[in-house]
Amino acid sequence: MDVSVGDVVLPGDKVCEISEDQKKRVILGPGLRLNVDQVLISKCGILRMKNANVYWVDSHQKRYIPSRGETVVGVVTNKSGEVFRVDIGSSDQASLSYLAFEGATKKLRPDVNVGDIVFARLITASRDMEPELVCVDSYGKAGKLGILSPEGFTFSCSLNLVRKILRQNCPLLKILGHEIPHEIAIGMNGKVWVKARNVRATIALGHAILAAEHLTKEEIIYMCDDIVNVLSRMQ
Repeated sequence: MDVSVGDVVLPGDKVCEISEDQKKRVILGPGLRLNVDQVLISKCGILRMKNANVYWVDSHQKRYIPSRGETVVGVVTNKSGEVFRVDIGSSDQASLSYLAFEGATKKLRPDVNVGDIVFARLITASRDMEPELVCVDSYGKAGKLGILSPEGFTFSCSLNLVRKILRQNCPLLKILGHEIPHEIAIGMNGKVWVKARNVRATIALGHAILAAEHLTKEEIIYMCDDIVNVLSRMQ
């Protein structure tokens, strides 16, 4: 069955608007696979598109499936020689080399310990290889990647919620970021780290994110305004 963006799709459906336009370079995200000259659906959900050339299937799933280029929040579980093992919520733990940090050398190693929270980017993600992480961008700079402060609050949420709050039309992060000073790292694996100026504000931000999953845009705006007003009265 031929499907288009916005349709509810099932495994085996054909994405006609990608297959028929052979000249356009597209990026296939989770839920899509290339079969000869056709793009087929591999899981149930809703077909989404952004930037006119990025396609993926938006679906509810419990376990994270690593995808190359995505940023994730993980927990260091083991140190083995030159490699750290990081739990990112997938079926296999990811590897993180000590050289995958800005300025790291064989003599100058990063201070990473078991239990640390890291914000990293996937550079390898396939069925035949274990996921591999780096804490630098394509220019070798850390940017926002790296070890996250232990003073922050880390929690889990659904993968669908992560995609929802990262959409441009979702007002949650824009309103909270303007009214409540904070730092936040959102992993596509359903892990979120947040740190505000005090514990009360940090917990309020975490609850706001979790509560937004089943709210409309108008309800999210109302909730954010209510949280900001409550926190301002407590100061």
